Amino acid sequence: MKKFIYLAVMAMFVIVLAACSKPGSTKEENTQNTSKQEETEENTTTEIAELEPEEGAELIVWGNGDEEGEWIEYVAEEFTKEFDIPITYEDVSHTDAPGKLQTDGPAGLGGDVFMGAHDHVGNMNTAGLIYDNYFADEYKERFMEGAFNGVSAMSDGEMTTFGYPLAIETTALYYNKDLLDEMGFKPAETMEELIEQSNEFMKEHEGSYGFMFPPSDFYFMYGFVGGNGGYVFGNDNTNPEDIGLNNEGAVKAAELLTQIHDDLLPLKKEDITGDVMTSFFDEGKLLYYISGPWALKGHLDSGVNFGVKTMPTLENGEVPTTFSGIKAFFVNSYSEYPKAATLFAHYATSDEMLLKRFEMTSQLPPSNELLENEKIKEDPNMLAFLEQAQYSVSMPNIPEMQHVWGAMEVAFTAIWNGEAEIQAALDKGVQQIKDGIDSQK
Repeated sequence: MKKFIYLAVMAMFVIVLAACSKPGSTKEENTQNTSKQEETEENTTTEIAELEPEEGAELIVWGNGDEEGEWIEYVAEEFTKEFDIPITYEDVSHTDAPGKLQTDGPAGLGGDVFMGAHDHVGNMNTAGLIYDNYFADEYKERFMEGAFNGVSAMSDGEMTTFGYPLAIETTALYYNKDLLDEMGFKPAETMEELIEQSNEFMKEHEGSYGFMFPPSDFYFMYGFVGGNGGYVFGNDNTNPEDIGLNNEGAVKAAELLTQIHDDLLPLKKEDITGDVMTSFFDEGKLLYYISGPWALKGHLDSGVNFGVKTMPTLENGEVPTTFSGIKAFFVNSYSEYPKAATLFAHYATSDEMLLKRFEMTSQLPPSNELLENEKIKEDPNMLAFLEQAQYSVSMPNIPEMQHVWGAMEVAFTAIWNGEAEIQAALDKGVQQIKDGIDSQK
């Protein structure tokens, strides 16, 4: 399609690049290259500016190994064919990349594009390690709300999108098909139904359990908190001055927790480990439990006849808002070729490349368009996780979140083990979070 150079677009990208200047660089260094905007179709509502890559650009891309690395190499080969920009892939895990970039970035040794977890966005932005996503308006339309919000953070008083989403992961409800059939049950649609079925099952199967999940692990517990109206931080998890983990919704979630303990699972939380749950499930001694897609392979290998579904609705009719984690590409703010790097991140997160990624890795793409893709819908278990992801909330990515995990584990452990009253335990947990945040100031 014929391309035109618009002065307005050029000016826009000069402003964007200046606003995202890497530490120690000058505005002139980062804005010397002009940009182009592709002429849009008449029915296109979002204009996408096409960047002109820097002359002589060469890129290093950091990412996970194994199947994910093979996918990166595939994308790199296709990208080089189209843009004539050489790509070198380096195996740097998405959990290690942010820390490694803090030392390698200023030395000019870091990946121009790197894979990272969304909950590092706040820290990476504060450290000046990442450029913002130049195609934010497009990505807001294309991607699930939870994924888009997960790769965004407050920057200079405004919500800014940084990442290019690759995959989304959340928890859902596993169920044993054979045991349900034996009992004449259909998979539970509500928590009330799940509790009733679990009680009946346990009466007929001594030594077995109807339902399990890690009760003090806030990652798993948050679905009940959020679904009942609790929240971590205010303003879509951006305001650490507003903590909603001891409000009425959080209390309601804790009351459900005590009901599960008293009626279904009278064990100490220390005895409800991941290994215990998977073993009971594989051995046909557990009707339901909560886990993520990481458990699929083990259960398939064990031969247990199981299914996965979205979380049962709560008493208020809401689906539990499970936490989700987002893998994404980010553009290194120290990159010598930020425009070329941006082009690669955009190219790699096209629906075509994300579908290829799913085919190669079985990791779910958070693209709205791909929700209806037949290749993804062929696997009912993966589809269930993708459907649950639409109700999920991305884990808060601001630095203050580090104080939440431990405080809420202590609070919910005390509640589960009957060592504290609900409101008192939650109040104490919130105060611990506040104290931790204050200690950072």
